[in-house]
Amino acid sequence: MLAKIETISTFAGMENLLDELTWRGMVHDTTPGLKEHLEKGMVSGYIGFDPTASSLHIGNLATVMLLKQLQLAGHKPYALVGGATGMIGDPSGKSKERNLLDEETLRKNQDGVKAQLEKFLDFNCGENSAVMVNNYDWFKEIGFLQFLRNVGKHLSVNYMMAKDSVKTRLETGISFTEFSYQLLQAYDFRHLFNEKGVTLQMGGSDQWGNITSGTELIRRIDSGEAFALTTPLLTKADGSKFGKSEEGNVWLDADLTSPYKFYQFWLNIADTEISKVVRVFTLFSKEEIEGFEQEYAQNPNALKRIIAKEVTIRVHSEKDYENALSASEILFKKSGVTDALRKLDEKLLLEVFEGVDKFNINKDRITAKPDVLTFLAEQTSIFKSKGEARKMIANGGVSINKEKIEKYDAVVDHELLQGKYLLVQKGKKNYYLVEAS
Repeated sequence: MLAKIETISTFAGMENLLDELTWRGMVHDTTPGLKEHLEKGMVSGYIGFDPTASSLHIGNLATVMLLKQLQLAGHKPYALVGGATGMIGDPSGKSKERNLLDEETLRKNQDGVKAQLEKFLDFNCGENSAVMVNNYDWFKEIGFLQFLRNVGKHLSVNYMMAKDSVKTRLETGISFTEFSYQLLQAYDFRHLFNEKGVTLQMGGSDQWGNITSGTELIRRIDSGEAFALTTPLLTKADGSKFGKSEEGNVWLDADLTSPYKFYQFWLNIADTEISKVVRVFTLFSKEEIEGFEQEYAQNPNALKRIIAKEVTIRVHSEKDYENALSASEILFKKSGVTDALRKLDEKLLLEVFEGVDKFNINKDRITAKPDVLTFLAEQTSIFKSKGEARKMIANGGVSINKEKIEKYDAVVDHELLQGKYLLVQKGKKNYYLVEAS
């Protein structure tokens, strides 16, 4: 499926990368001369990822897509995992200092981040294969005094304090540890410039100060020319960060955010967010996206499903997408989903019906096959009375395990889901999960 998605997309050529990113709304700022630099041939560019968690989240995904577009245009992407800088924490966009992580935790996080990046970047495609680097590999060889003497003297405190990432923290306080982060990231760029020929660093717009400190360090020490590109930080209509749910970050790791919840996130984006989301997070071409927008102008949910499908398959798998789709249809389809309901594993079943009212009854009462009115009104109190239950059954408004109850004198002899659950639906939208134990 992924191969098909990439085949139908129209990729930018080397000289057109900036135009491609611009129409997608993925360019916030660039240093002068970048377009001309990209037109000269294959450019090596990098983005840094701090391994402060064992997984990337949707907020990181926008910058991952920058690397993806870079590679699709024929350039060479480098993904830097900050094993060293992750021990310090980037103050950009933060109101307070992060908790510092130990080396063992950082290494575990690095492995998780690398595994996710491998789903997006091709590490074996010839000359422009992606490369993973870890800045701990070079910082572990540099002594403190050596760093201050050879690097620190080239950027003044005044220069560093003028950066927004520092200025916004002066009122609340910033430690020397965090203050030094800018200089460390600048050195990363210089190291990759000299050792790997990397001439471009990209990142979110909050990284502009850190990135341009790198271009300045390269200019001052090496008389070299390097470039910067930042992408807008995606926000929702209310100004909050895109990529967060009520539970917090939407992670790319299935153990932290299940494929079902991940899929649901994209289905639930606001209509006003569709245009930017489809451009940033998918690989559909300009013509395809404009065609989608015209075709689904009056049916935005259909376009959300297209987005949700592509992103879920890319981040997880086609099987995970199909499971998430089946689970979603159970909620919205009136019939034909009984088999799909039976196939849900317990974890997914509980996720789909998270938040619904639950009842616990003795399993013996279910195996005794009670009449449906007793079950609904007395054993579970889903209905206030047998009369109320009888009336709704007569109107076709009650089902158990998605099988409509046709008669009020029926008995409950339904197969228990996962050996212990019954799903009761009352009306169109009210669900109840009965656990027999």
